[in-house]
Amino acid sequence: MNTIVATTSGRVQGTAEGSVFVFKTIPYAASTAGANRFLPPQPCPAWTGVRACTDFTGRAPQAGLRPPTRPELENFSGAADPSPETEDCLTVNVWTPGCGDTAKRPVMVWFHGGAFAYGNANSPRTHGHRLAAQNDVVVVTVNQRLNIFGHLDLSGVGGEAFRLSGNAGTLDMVAALEWVRDNIAAFGGDAGNVTIFGESGGGAKVSTLLAMPRAKGLFHRAIIQSGAAVRLRTRERALALTECVVRHLGVSGAALQSVPVAHLLAAVDPAQKALGPSAAPLFDRYPFGPVVDGDVLPSQPFDPVASDVCADVPLIIGDMKTETANFLAVVDRVWDRTLTDAEMRQRVDAIAGAHGGRVAEVYGQLYPDMNPAERLIAITTASNFRIRSLALAQNRAGLKRGSVWMYSFEWETPVLGGRLMAPHAMDVPFVFNTLDLTNATGGDADAQVLAGTMSSVWAAFARNGRPDHAAIPAWPVYDGEHRATLMLDKVCRIENDPRGEERRLWQDITGTA
Repeated sequence: MNTIVATTSGRVQGTAEGSVFVFKTIPYAASTAGANRFLPPQPCPAWTGVRACTDFTGRAPQAGLRPPTRPELENFSGAADPSPETEDCLTVNVWTPGCGDTAKRPVMVWFHGGAFAYGNANSPRTHGHRLAAQNDVVVVTVNQRLNIFGHLDLSGVGGEAFRLSGNAGTLDMVAALEWVRDNIAAFGGDAGNVTIFGESGGGAKVSTLLAMPRAKGLFHRAIIQSGAAVRLRTRERALALTECVVRHLGVSGAALQSVPVAHLLAAVDPAQKALGPSAAPLFDRYPFGPVVDGDVLPSQPFDPVASDVCADVPLIIGDMKTETANFLAVVDRVWDRTLTDAEMRQRVDAIAGAHGGRVAEVYGQLYPDMNPAERLIAITTASNFRIRSLALAQNRAGLKRGSVWMYSFEWETPVLGGRLMAPHAMDVPFVFNTLDLTNATGGDADAQVLAGTMSSVWAAFARNGRPDHAAIPAWPVYDGEHRATLMLDKVCRIENDPRGEERRLWQDITGTA
């Protein structure tokens, strides 16, 4: 099999993986080290000969930024990417059923999660071999700059050269999509039919791209999984965070390009703590993330209304039934279900403030059979995830342009005694149909069927712009009247306004009704 493909920068060689060709770590822009640090992505230097793209060779710097977890969850999502951290991290991976043919397959471009702070596109659970082979699509996964390297706004201290530094990682996403536009035909893909999709921070990246004029026309469908970004950083908050970094490091402006990687990473946590929480903590999620600068991002993506930049792009959006079960697992009394009502109330007050008593009372009435730990998971799932998905879907549907479909992932895993139920990020290997590369489902047969369904529906949407598939019931578009939602479970079904009482409570608290 011929696994050599010509790109705009030079020829690359991949490998055959069953019926699929895979190309790993293709650069789409230059290294971001040295004089390129904090700047917009620079053109990829051309090479001669054939570049071997047969191994994952790097990911963005992120050491020490991943939040802690329980030992029991260490292998839940499968093996980690072992490749080294490097500032030469602007790369894509490609899986395709055919190189250089005329099939013009739909292209699915994945942006990884990790809250703009950590993560990578190389992990086994996001390998695109099955998604590509079983659905005849081309899968691209993207690595980009993260955390302080991608989002330190030096516009106030570095001069004109650093005007866009707060959105350097944001512009990396555009550069990756431009690479797809210019090169994907050589990999058997259709540059005129590109779907962007991502989970958690990856969903926030998709949300961001939907509001970026520079990204308009580079993609044609979008999927947001558990990562609705209604609001992003203001310029004022971004500059205040930069001041915290400068105070911590004692270095400012262009001199920051020479600070060792480890020192910059070590500044992230103390700078964020010094900055403190935002005025809208349920919606402002990413201290080091995209900034609404009036240029790269002219306005907030979905607040107070949805951006109309890419308003015609069809959108699927949804989340997990119990998103926070794995985050709260680090709390022993949640994990072993011995949390008391008083302890639950203390945590609810920290989230809902003056509304804490009302929230606790409503959830007690709605779910009397739940113990306090389970109610806390339900409350934090709604306040930290679902309210953002609902606000985004409602505002986007209100434009009455591109169609919106909403889902909820309801299937609960039996592993670890069922404590996690349907946690954050468990849907990722369902979409890629890579459950066997994780320990998330215990080999459950129903889970494997659902993975086949979910990956096929996502691919059908990528192909046609509608999520129509024989494996699910007819899926109505989302609107403010019926709020039709696909419930992804052992038997998939449509429900109108599921958990509506919770929705009304949180919309009232956040003023998003």
